[in-house]
Amino acid sequence: MVATVTTGASTQDKLLRARAAASALALLSTEAKNSILAAMANAIEARENEILSANHQDMENSGLEGAMRDRLLLTGVRVREIARAVREVAALPDPIGETLAQWTKSNGLQIRKVRVPLGVLGIIYESRPNVTVDTAVLALKTGNAIVLRGGKEAAQSNQCLVDIMNSIPGIPPGAIELLDSSSRQSVHELVKARGLVDVIIPRGGAGLIKFVTENSSVPVIETGAGNCHIFVDESADLDMADRIVINAKTQRPSVCNAAEKLLVHAAIAAEYVPRITKKLIEAGVEVRGDGRARSLAAGLAVGFATEQEWYEEYLRLCMAIAVVANVDEAIAHINRYSTKHSDTIVTGDESRARKFLREVDSAAVYWNASTRFTDGGEFGFGAEMGISTQKLHCRGPFALAELTSSKYEVIGTGQIR
Repeated sequence: MVATVTTGASTQDKLLRARAAASALALLSTEAKNSILAAMANAIEARENEILSANHQDMENSGLEGAMRDRLLLTGVRVREIARAVREVAALPDPIGETLAQWTKSNGLQIRKVRVPLGVLGIIYESRPNVTVDTAVLALKTGNAIVLRGGKEAAQSNQCLVDIMNSIPGIPPGAIELLDSSSRQSVHELVKARGLVDVIIPRGGAGLIKFVTENSSVPVIETGAGNCHIFVDESADLDMADRIVINAKTQRPSVCNAAEKLLVHAAIAAEYVPRITKKLIEAGVEVRGDGRARSLAAGLAVGFATEQEWYEEYLRLCMAIAVVANVDEAIAHINRYSTKHSDTIVTGDESRARKFLREVDSAAVYWNASTRFTDGGEFGFGAEMGISTQKLHCRGPFALAELTSSKYEVIGTGQIR
């Protein structure tokens, strides 16, 4: 059975199809799901030119610049990375049907708690066509239907990828639905579709996430912006600190796990602030700083960061530096200004590292490593639905296990209460 493409259907029709597909998906065996995923990966690679052509149209018409343009761009390498992620998801254990707990009561009742699909997932996202595939394959692996609402700037890329995935034999009709992105009406309909959609996942800027959380009548798993910090302690290996700072800022500045702020211990600030400022500028980074940082980097292009700017996610080659008295001040600064995404300490002092790991209230906290590792693929999840900065149900990169609910199977021999 091959799913039909439903480009012209209304949002309501697509939601109804997804609701019906969820029942069929929940019954697919692990072998059937993995077979579909393998075929998807092969099809994505085989139709690379078609995907790149659609993406070229989007790039030509998008009008985007900087970080958002980079997020939209697909290349041959990126298409092959998408296919590789599909295969990685296929290779992961299937959580559906997993026994979470089981016990027998004194009255003989046997109780078992098992993982089951959530049902229908709705995801609203911007620019990134790889999200179309990543989220669809995670939904399929967990027996969930998915309703995708991408950004209008990626409309051709998303439609091409959805058509390819829906062309694979064995996918129930409605398992992967793509909503119209030409107006915001489909977003309003999706977030109000309580009873048809079981959870909404917004991925994008703070404005999108705020709109969804404030307007959705469907439960929401929030993903968060990434105002990520690095604290270089007085006992840090400065060569290591250089590598981590440069990587976290410049390797891909348009993503949410790129570092935006650098805190430097006062005891090494006179040496390290000028050193790292020079390296950042050489790497093309616009460097800003507080008064203490600017006084130490005289003659260098260090602009002033306002109070409000400490809350800002730059998503470009820009970094602000602050000098702090100690690890306690660093922790307080991060807990005040960060978006609770990813923050790291560079130090040779284990007691300070443990304190930082314990007291920084973020989804991912690092010791001597780049924040760029906060990613489903890097954590071994194959792909991710997003990176959650909330605390209910899931936090950090979330994938298969977090796309499940649970139910109790209770077996008796005629017991009554």
